[in-house]
Amino acid sequence: MKNKKFMVMGFVSVAAVMALAFSTTLLAKSEPTEKEKQTSRLESLAKFTKVLGIVERYNVDNLTIEELMEKSLQGLMSNIDAHSTYLNKKHYENLKVQTNGEFGGLGITVGMKDGALTVIAPLEDTPADRAGLKAGDIILKIDNNSTLNMTIDEAVSIMRGNVGDPIDITIVRKDEPKPLDIHIIRDIIKIQSVYSKQIFDNILYLRVTSFDKKVVNDVTKEIKKHMNHDQGIVLDLRNNPGGLLDQAVGLVDLFVDEGEIVSQKGRDATEERSYKAKASATLTHAPLVVLVNGGSASASEIVSGALQDLRRAVIVGEKTFGKGSVQVILPITEDEAVKLTVARYYLPSGRTIQAVGITPDIEVLPGEVTTRQNKYALKEADLKKHLESELKKSNSDTNTTDTSLEDAFEQSKKKVISPEMLKKDIQLKEAVDIIKALIIMKGQ
Repeated sequence: MKNKKFMVMGFVSVAAVMALAFSTTLLAKSEPTEKEKQTSRLESLAKFTKVLGIVERYNVDNLTIEELMEKSLQGLMSNIDAHSTYLNKKHYENLKVQTNGEFGGLGITVGMKDGALTVIAPLEDTPADRAGLKAGDIILKIDNNSTLNMTIDEAVSIMRGNVGDPIDITIVRKDEPKPLDIHIIRDIIKIQSVYSKQIFDNILYLRVTSFDKKVVNDVTKEIKKHMNHDQGIVLDLRNNPGGLLDQAVGLVDLFVDEGEIVSQKGRDATEERSYKAKASATLTHAPLVVLVNGGSASASEIVSGALQDLRRAVIVGEKTFGKGSVQVILPITEDEAVKLTVARYYLPSGRTIQAVGITPDIEVLPGEVTTRQNKYALKEADLKKHLESELKKSNSDTNTTDTSLEDAFEQSKKKVISPEMLKKDIQLKEAVDIIKALIIMKGQ
């Protein structure tokens, strides 16, 4: 009986050794040598050259070799990912114009989502914003040109133009039964990236519309200006399409003392970076709520995601866009370049933003607060009319009119978010209610 056991064990051992040897052989075969890699590379290039030659000779449109090569490069880059692209002379020049901060256009940021050209966000007080374009709108046509198979850079190039020139955009919008035609007049795009307002006596509202090179400086000024009396901050990043990474990192650093804010990792070790908070840069420990939506992308997602992971802020609103990759411009010639994804961003917890986005702690859909009014209550407008009437009576003897108080009142309203304005924005109302609770808890 013992001999049988030893025989069985011996057979199992031999089988295991043979399986290991067989798998090792397969593994060795699956890893090609440098010579095999080089041969494969030359064969692939030969195949591409052969196809190029066949198309050049037999294609019905009689395209030149230069045109065929440009189309080949465009196809190659667009099939890598939604953000990589080939930039010919025209598109490369357009990209350089984009960095000047002032140009004739519509005022929208677009991206590819599920293969469709999608509005990430309309920038505030721009032609696109005034015309009614919304985050999440899918652009179907631009001046009757179909956007199918159109790259982001091609779309941007078409949408830019001379100031005052009209453009028609056909969009598909969620819950709309048919496509919508939007008529827009191009204008100079100037962006105020940061502004603030007061909510009640103790809450600072900070709106960041995009991450240009002045964001950290401007936010710092606003916080210092109000830090003596404000006990909480609402940071609004809704419809903020992103921008400069260093400004996103710097903004988070104003609110946290330590820890990793974001890291980027790529195939090449030289593309790996880690950005950490410094206690010396921290400005405030006041309770913080961040507002986001589907138009919050890239740098906005880094800020909201890092503050969420570091448990420094409560995130309120809707799920963000989901763009967390790093693109660099690599020149081919003086007039041409490729925009290539070389790395992805990772938040402090190790999660990625790319194609996933940031899910808020408290999800709130946009809309108004529904309330029931007391019809017997004296309204502010009625009270104002009553006071104006009394003021006229008191001034009838002197026959003078002082408008300075009225002007001051109107001016102050621009810097204040009133309770009536909060009712028009349920997401902001929810953020303010959370801040109130956090202020109370901090005071205990």
